[in-house]
Amino acid sequence: MIEQWSGSPGVSSPTLTHPKTMRAVLLDSFGDASELHAGTVDSPVRVNSEVLVKVAAAGINPLDAKTRAGKGVAYAIPSLPCILGYDFAGVVVETPFAGHPLNVGDEVYGMMSVPRGAGSYAEYVAAPTLQVARKPKSLSLVEAAAVPLAALTAWGLVVELAKAHEGQRMLIHAGAGGVGHFAVQFASYFGARVTATGSAANQGFLRELGASTVLDYAAGPFEEQVSNQDVVIDLVGNVHDSTGTRSLSTLRPGGLIVNAPTGSWPTFEAEAAAAGMRATTFKVSPDAATLAVIARLIDSGDVHVHVDRVFPLAEAAAAHRALEGGHTRGKLVLQIAALPF
Repeated sequence: MIEQWSGSPGVSSPTLTHPKTMRAVLLDSFGDASELHAGTVDSPVRVNSEVLVKVAAAGINPLDAKTRAGKGVAYAIPSLPCILGYDFAGVVVETPFAGHPLNVGDEVYGMMSVPRGAGSYAEYVAAPTLQVARKPKSLSLVEAAAVPLAALTAWGLVVELAKAHEGQRMLIHAGAGGVGHFAVQFASYFGARVTATGSAANQGFLRELGASTVLDYAAGPFEEQVSNQDVVIDLVGNVHDSTGTRSLSTLRPGGLIVNAPTGSWPTFEAEAAAAGMRATTFKVSPDAATLAVIARLIDSGDVHVHVDRVFPLAEAAAAHRALEGGHTRGKLVLQIAALPF
């Protein structure tokens, strides 16, 4: 439990004492999951408008695994060893000034900027204020850590780009995954008629999330089972069985396909245009204001968070293997600290 104050609230930056070093998951070189190991490094120092957060848990995302393998945004990692991770939930231990919107002791969640802000697989993070929001009251810190990147991605795809609305027909691929299970819920909340693809084991789960039609991708080509969609949310791309290209035939003329996995379908805009469709890509960014909106939807019971498994910090490699094994329902979370703290 953090208890000791240093500093005077109302006079200077309020703080709670914290150590100069911390435990973290380190990546010494790009490669498979075995490259991840626990170690001790210097704790971050808060600067400018940043808040310092003691991390309880970190969400694990496909982006983390791609970076670890030297793919995706790995080019932007300035040096190795490095600390992976963008999602975090924890307790504020230091703010820039007295009267700051966030208070020392607040339970918060947030997302570090992609790609250079990675570092949440650690006991402390220093994050700009606009990347941090109070967590949903109804969630534990471990559950809250599963939300930011996946939910912000889903919100950007479904609400900002697809502009989900009553009666809209929307096909969502990989609806039971981290981003997918939020996308299905957001689309359903705004009144869209959702068709989701997933495994046979996830059919019931997808219906609980709000999908009106569920397609087992192993039962037959999805493009033979659905058509005349207004929007396709493509969370797979052409990585597996040309899902992205095949999705074009499921759209109505002039329909929209939104692609999220970076680099998974490099030619999709040209292919979509040639087929008479619209296409765009979404890249997620931290957004505390949207996280606050999402927190309200979670606390009202309109959106639920599914955590598939929780791994301790020392088992980060096992967590990455589980993620890369596929078939995760919802999110995987790395627990950084024993709770409560």
